[in-house]
Amino acid sequence: MPRVGFREFYSLSRVLAHGQLLRYSRGERGYTAKFEAKLADKIGVDHVLTVNSGTNALITSLAAAGVGPGDEVLVPAYTWVSSALAPLAVGAVPVLVNINDSLTIDPAEIERRITPQTKAIIPVHMLNRPCDMDAIMEIARRHNLVVVEDACQSVGVEYKGRRLGSIGDLAAFSFNHFKNLTSGEGGAVLTNDERLFVRARMYHDPGSFIRGHERSNEPLFSAMNFKVSELTGAVLHAQLSRLDPLLERMRARYPLMASAFEGVEYCRISPHSDPDNAVALSVIFDTAEQAKAFAEARGVERLIDTDRHVFTNWEAVLTKRAFHPKMNPHNWAAREIDYSAEQYETTLDILARTCRIALGAQFPIAIMRQRQKALRRAVLAISSRG
Repeated sequence: MPRVGFREFYSLSRVLAHGQLLRYSRGERGYTAKFEAKLADKIGVDHVLTVNSGTNALITSLAAAGVGPGDEVLVPAYTWVSSALAPLAVGAVPVLVNINDSLTIDPAEIERRITPQTKAIIPVHMLNRPCDMDAIMEIARRHNLVVVEDACQSVGVEYKGRRLGSIGDLAAFSFNHFKNLTSGEGGAVLTNDERLFVRARMYHDPGSFIRGHERSNEPLFSAMNFKVSELTGAVLHAQLSRLDPLLERMRARYPLMASAFEGVEYCRISPHSDPDNAVALSVIFDTAEQAKAFAEARGVERLIDTDRHVFTNWEAVLTKRAFHPKMNPHNWAAREIDYSAEQYETTLDILARTCRIALGAQFPIAIMRQRQKALRRAVLAISSRG
């Protein structure tokens, strides 16, 4: 999470001084428009649309892609619940897919879960860890599926020379308080496809027809209101210059913290889809008991214990409840979707044996050297426990 300070305060004060708080009130001169242009340039996409949350960025992306009733969307069983709720919001149903040791969706499992009703894949780059996008895009193109990258937890992260969010058909970012770029709440839709962008812009704003946007051949359709205010745009514009330094600090600390596990036979560094650009560290133990013991150390988190990201805690998804029974997407599905835990024992086992290690980007390197020594002592102590 980046620091918030004078830059943000100054940008907010300028918006208040102008007295124009609406997103479109100052046109291209507004902070939101400037932020979108700069973010598009940084990530390497043609279009960025700022919205009011990562959840709504996912929903808007699916709507723009034409995902709807009767469709199935593949979602990993380890992610924030919004990745699974977003398909439901557009009338589709989520189909959960096991992860592999990388903590991201398993491409081999994707192949096994595809049916004639599958319309899209949402690969989630969890904990700043990129999915195997080469494999996922090959599968998607072969089966004519839409790919919506959920990069909410990995804004700015690189994958084989490209930034996450620039690879799929669309992508969703989150600017929640705990993300790499933060405005407290907020999100963005990214795409290189002009039509998808026009549809996303239309869907996120009921008043899109009065904004003076360049006319397109896309018919106007009913929409939600997911716009941000200029206050959000001002904070994000100020934050953007902090993004790369934050990621560089994380990248610099990775080898230091990873060295704590050298030569330890009962654990290993979790595999990474692009190890040269790693900005996140986790280790996987031989047993869940070893991981639980290690999680007692400072700056360590066993992933099964962060229950908000584990599918077994997604009550609204598992019970298939909707706000109204006649509006339940499962009534429109071509088949019964099974969310029984037995299908996802692989995911639960991996999470029970894996610990996330904080890289401490907010701390001086000297403090992290002390943390590394403490981690080394903690992991070696597990052997003495038998």
